[in-house]
Amino acid sequence: QVQLVESGGGLVQAGGSLRLSCAASGRTFSNYAMAWFRQAPGKEREFVAAINWGRASTYYADSVKGRFTISGDNARNTVYLQMNSLKPEDTAVYYCAADHLTAPVRIRVTDEYDYWGQGTQVTVSS
Repeated sequence: QVQLVESGGGLVQAGGSLRLSCAASGRTFSNYAMAWFRQAPGKEREFVAAINWGRASTYYADSVKGRFTISGDNARNTVYLQMNSLKPEDTAVYYCAADHLTAPVRIRVTDEYDYWGQGTQVTVSS
């Protein structure tokens, strides 16, 4: 059974940084896409970033490109999201997701993922 556990959320001032971690267990993830999504109050869950370990490809939402970096540690089955230059509009619950996806068009879609973590709150104050 796949389990995803996020950590690293918190409260930070605008312009600051946070690093989120997602520890995965339950299977081999070498051909999986691992992604971060976020959901702000009253809004739909949206794609943030993803990494395809099998192809070493990364994908970003336009809103975070240049500020956020996704990376993976295969040995630890852990994915990280380094978030720099944070803005108040980045405030949301951040979720880690995983599934056997390779097509770039599917990697950005919430409904394509079967496995989700419990979420971690990120709050950016102005």
